[in-house]
Amino acid sequence: MRLLTTVAALRCYLTKRCSENKLTVFDGLVFDEMTSWYRTAVGLVPTMGGLHEGHLNLIARARQENSTVIVSIFVNPLQFGPHEDYQRYPRTLEQDRLLCEQAGVDAIFAPTPEEMGVQQNNIQESKVTQVIPPSAMISGLCGRSRLGHFQGVATIVTKLLNLVQPDRAYFGQKDGQQLAVVKRLVADLNLPVDIVACPTVREPSGLALSSRNQYLTAQEKEQATVLYRGLQKVEAAFKAGLRDSSKLIAIAQQELAKVSTVLVEYIELVDPTTLMYLEKIEEEGMLAIAARLGSTRLIDNTMLRDRQPIIAIDGPAGAGKSTVARQVAAQIGLVYLDTGAMYRAVTWLVLQQGIAIDDDCAIAQLASQCKIELTPSEDLQSPVRVWINDTDVTQAIRTIEVTSQVSAIAAQSAVRQALVKQQQSWGKKGGLVAEGRDIGSHVFPDAEIKIFLTASVSERARRRQQDFKKQGQPEVSLEQLERDIAERDWKDSTRKVSPLQKAPDAIEIQTDGLSVSEVAAQIVDYYHQRLSQW
Repeated sequence: MRLLTTVAALRCYLTKRCSENKLTVFDGLVFDEMTSWYRTAVGLVPTMGGLHEGHLNLIARARQENSTVIVSIFVNPLQFGPHEDYQRYPRTLEQDRLLCEQAGVDAIFAPTPEEMGVQQNNIQESKVTQVIPPSAMISGLCGRSRLGHFQGVATIVTKLLNLVQPDRAYFGQKDGQQLAVVKRLVADLNLPVDIVACPTVREPSGLALSSRNQYLTAQEKEQATVLYRGLQKVEAAFKAGLRDSSKLIAIAQQELAKVSTVLVEYIELVDPTTLMYLEKIEEEGMLAIAARLGSTRLIDNTMLRDRQPIIAIDGPAGAGKSTVARQVAAQIGLVYLDTGAMYRAVTWLVLQQGIAIDDDCAIAQLASQCKIELTPSEDLQSPVRVWINDTDVTQAIRTIEVTSQVSAIAAQSAVRQALVKQQQSWGKKGGLVAEGRDIGSHVFPDAEIKIFLTASVSERARRRQQDFKKQGQPEVSLEQLERDIAERDWKDSTRKVSPLQKAPDAIEIQTDGLSVSEVAAQIVDYYHQRLSQW
C-alpha cells in the first residue's frame, strides 16, 4: 500500500496502476481487440481520518467492486465554522494507515491543505474557487447552524473527484444531507462517477459510528443511544401506518426528551433527494436528528419508505433468474420487471441497425433515444412482452446472436445509465420482482429482499442446451456452451460498469439439482419470513 501526500504522486500512481491492471485471460479463452476486458475500475472513499468500522465498511464495499481502492484522508478546513472543532478533530494517520493496509486499500491520499490549494481557514475567509450547492439543499438541517459547511464539503469533494477520477465514490448514509448534496453535485456538474450510498454502521447499542464519538465519555455514549431509540420509535409508528410529519417528529421528540443532557438541535422530516420538508410521506422520507451532548455534536437519520417490497434477484448467466423471478412474482402477486429483456432489446436494435458492438458513441445515442415498453402477457412462457420503438421483440431478443452480444452492450456506461434510470423510476412504488446481474447491488440497493442465484458452469450449460432445443434453435455442444458461459461470467464479473457480484446483504441459493419450483418456493418462504418481521 502506498501513502501519497502530493497531487503529483497521486497522478503518477493512478497512471501506472491502470497500465498494470490489464488482466491475463485464463487458458482456453481467446478475445479479439473489441472484447478485451480490463479490471481497471477505481473506487474512492473520501474521509477525514479517525477511521472506524463505518469507514471500513465503505472500504470493504469499494474493495469488492473495484480493482483499485483509494482512501483520501483530509481534514477539510473549509467545512469547519470559526468556532468548530477543526484544530482538535481526530488526526490518527498512523492508525488509519494500519487499518487501511489490513483492509486491502491500494493507496492513501493524505495531502496537506496547502497541497489541496486551500488555506487553513473556513470557507467564508477562503479565496479559493468554491462549489456552492443549491441554497434550498444547504439552508436547512445542519446548514442552519453550520454556515458554509456544505460549500466547503462540495468544494473539496469536487477537487477529490477531479484528482482521482474514480469510477465510484463511497459515502455513508449517516450523513444524509451530505449524501444528497454530493449526489446533486455529481448530477448537476455531469461528473462521470457513481455515488454509492452505504448503510449506517452502528455500535451494539445502536449509536451510529462517528469519528467524533471518541469525544464522548462512557456515560455520554450511553446517553447518546437515545437518538437511535427515537428513530426506532418513529420507524415502528411508520410501519403501523402513521404518515403525518408533525406526529412522527413528536414521537422522536418525546423519546429524546427522556435524556435531559441531550440538547436537540433539530428533528426534521425531509425528502431524501431534494431535502425539502415534508408534511406527509407519500413515497419516502428521511427523518433526521441533530443533537448536542456536552461539546459533541451528533447526527443520525432513518429512511421511511411507503412502498411494497422489492425482491432483487441477481446471479450469473444461466442460473435460472428470469424463470424463477416470474414464478416468484406470480405466487406473491408482485410485478415482474424483466430488466434483462431491456438490455436484450437494445442489443437487438444495435444488431438490426448494423452498429458495430465497439461503437460506444453510436450505441450511447441509440440507448438514450430508444423507447422500451414492457407489457403483461397471458403467455406463461413469455409473461412480459417487450417492445422497442413500437416493435414487438419478445421472441427476437432470445436468439443466440443477441445472447452472445448482450453482455458487451450491457457493460457500456451510457446504456446502463439510460435503462437503470427507467428501472429505478418504475421501482419507486415497489411491488416488484427484478432480476439481473447488479439489481441488488446497484439498481435497487435498498431492496427489501436480495437473492443471489448461482449454479455450476456445467449445470448452466445443460440448462441452456435444453432451452435452445425447446426454442428450436440450432444445436450447440455442451463444451461450447460451457466455454461461452465461462467467458460471459468472466466478462460480467470484471467489467468496469456494475460488475456481477453478490450484494453484501443478499442470501445465496445454489440451484444445482433443484427445480425452478423448488428454488421459487425457497424465495417465497424467505419473503414471508421477512414480511412477518417488518
